[in-house]
Amino acid sequence: MIYVLVALDTILGIGVLLLVFLHSGKDAGLSTTFGGSGAFGGSGVVQKNLDRLTVACAVAFFIVSIALAYLV
Repeated sequence: MIYVLVALDTILGIGVLLLVFLHSGKDAGLSTTFGGSGAFGGSGVVQKNLDRLTVACAVAFFIVSIALAYLV
């Protein structure tokens, strides 16, 4: 059980890191590289879905980290 949580925590941590890097900042960041501000615009549907996905992944990372702390 602990190994599964460690693996899940690692995957979620890397996912949060990548999702944060994809956000556009003042200078548009890496999201323009992958088409974030292309046809949809930087603050449109893509950016809103990226925000939701980042929050969901961060919450899941937090929950798994707390569960892992209680088991170890």
